[in-house]
Amino acid sequence: MQVSDLSLIFSLTLNGASREVKVSPSTTLLDLIRDHLGLTGTKKGCDFGACGACTVLADGRRIKACLALAASYEGASITTIEGLASDADLHPLQAAFVKHDALQCGYCTPGQIMSAVALIAEGPKDRDAIREAMSGNLCRCGAYPNIVEAIAEVAGL
Repeated sequence: MQVSDLSLIFSLTLNGASREVKVSPSTTLLDLIRDHLGLTGTKKGCDFGACGACTVLADGRRIKACLALAASYEGASITTIEGLASDADLHPLQAAFVKHDALQCGYCTPGQIMSAVALIAEGPKDRDAIREAMSGNLCRCGAYPNIVEAIAEVAGL
């Protein structure tokens, strides 16, 4: 990491591509992703870490990007919703969300899906475990039963 003109220059991997970025020390990972790198799939909801709309994966672990300082993730591998699908094929969770009608307005959906990707890697045991693990991702439309079903399908439950 280098300091230049009150900015930090560092690199990270975003959706599989190496990126060198220059930001102020106070830039959040969410603002880096959306405002500096132009990937708007990750949403800014509450900006306080309460809603989960900004959930991304950092080295495979789910984090709330609005609470993370970008420079703290120097050298990390960050995955956003844009990094899940390959070519024209949806990620299995994206397809399951569509199949189970697990979205209404869609605002929380990217964060829900990113959280669910990490959850499936953790190996949920049942639907109660899914509900508990997803409690940090809020849906104002109330699509929770369908979200749980979509995740359960992909998890093989």
